[in-house]
Amino acid sequence: MLRTIQTLRTPCRLSKLRLSNQLRTAATAASGKAEGTIADSFASLSGQQFEALEPRFAAVKENLIRGNEQAVKASWDRLLLTLKDEVQEIKRSGSSIVPQIDFKDIDAPSEHFSSEYRKRGVAVIKGAIPEAEALQMKEDLREYIKANPQTKSFSQQVFELYWSKSQIRARGHPNLLKAQQFLLSFWHSKDPNALFSDTPISYCDRLRMREPGDAKFALGPHVDGGSCERWEETGYGRGKVYQDIWEGNWEKYDPWESSSRLPVESDLYQGAGACSAFRAAQGWLSMSHCTAFEGTLLVNPLLQLATAYFLLRPFFTPRNGPSNQVSVKGAFEQANTDDYLSPDNWKLEDKPTSWLQGANLGRGQELNALLHPHLNLPETMVHIPRVQPGDYVVWHCDGIHAVDKIHAGKSDSSVLYIPACPLTERNAEYLVRQRDCFLRGTPSPDFPGGIGESQHIGRAVQEDISAVSGVNGLRAMGLERFDENAGRTPGEKKVMASANRTLGFN
Repeated sequence: MLRTIQTLRTPCRLSKLRLSNQLRTAATAASGKAEGTIADSFASLSGQQFEALEPRFAAVKENLIRGNEQAVKASWDRLLLTLKDEVQEIKRSGSSIVPQIDFKDIDAPSEHFSSEYRKRGVAVIKGAIPEAEALQMKEDLREYIKANPQTKSFSQQVFELYWSKSQIRARGHPNLLKAQQFLLSFWHSKDPNALFSDTPISYCDRLRMREPGDAKFALGPHVDGGSCERWEETGYGRGKVYQDIWEGNWEKYDPWESSSRLPVESDLYQGAGACSAFRAAQGWLSMSHCTAFEGTLLVNPLLQLATAYFLLRPFFTPRNGPSNQVSVKGAFEQANTDDYLSPDNWKLEDKPTSWLQGANLGRGQELNALLHPHLNLPETMVHIPRVQPGDYVVWHCDGIHAVDKIHAGKSDSSVLYIPACPLTERNAEYLVRQRDCFLRGTPSPDFPGGIGESQHIGRAVQEDISAVSGVNGLRAMGLERFDENAGRTPGEKKVMASANRTLGFN
């Protein structure tokens, strides 16, 4: 399954002069997004209320299922019955339902792990980086933050940092690149010539250092990678990612098909923190020992079913009981009864409304127990198993996830956000912009803008990548050409050649 990444610890072949001339000319301007924090990415953190969207979204919904209304209704009924059984399985299993694998075993994963990861869409890779290294990264980060008190953050928990030496060291770590390639190998394409390579690129994200007692970073169930875009023709509709669901065949929907994701526009509204790259798996590297209720992650291990549900939910309304707009005392209790949840109590909207439950323009997709009652989120959002420094936690790009409302532990819960991203043409274009941000010291393109770390003391430079990551780490950052001869398929060879041109390696 896994093609081994050979790490060559050689100095970068690109001189500073070449970087300033060749690579910078290939780069576009930096993000241009307004300054901000992670709070600007989600309605619940910024105080925005869920409400009906622009009237045009009623037409968007109508067009999506036009001619398939009865098939969609029948599929909804099947979905609710299947969900009822799966919810019970999660309630019985709890955190043990999340598959785990030791890093040393990823060259030959068990069939049980592979099938469970495909079904659940979440996993823990134990010991991806040695514990001592992960702990040193955390200590170095503390020193970096101390040396740069002007660093922006959300409540001193989520820091607007992208270019610390610890982050650079973690992203380019040979073990982490190997783990990412392992994760990307689970994707497949119905198009044998799809321009997709499981060679990972570095997507430079933020970090979290959550202290005991914190209740401010209480981000509830949500999905990254856009919100309204999932229903829009110019968003995920460009690749018809969810076409089987819109046609009433959610059982045929394959969350792991890659070619349909390649043309997707997941950031139509320049949202703060909205993702324009293809992040196949979200992920973070633990720098702490933590377990349930200690500021850790919760996931919903119902990948295919949950995706179909939150996409179809806006088309249906209950005959009796709380409507999608109502949040009053006792509403949840009314919405958590067998009669309310029964397929017989749900019908297609008589006339499409502009509601997309939990979606707002330029914000992340959020979910809650009232808007999405059949998911039974209070019981199906399970904590990931206990993690230690160096463990790599990952979840599918459509996966529902959340964080503990309160950090009730006794020590910090610290992570580096590091997703697994394949090499694609769109991601190569993103690398150009991200590389320019790295050279400038400004925030990564998908994130709130401003001067970032351009004036920070001790931020990472190109030589730091070369010293700790070798040629594969440099490639992942767009600082070294990809080896086109390493491609195993015509599509992979072609995307590597295309990426080299995009990155300025002619």
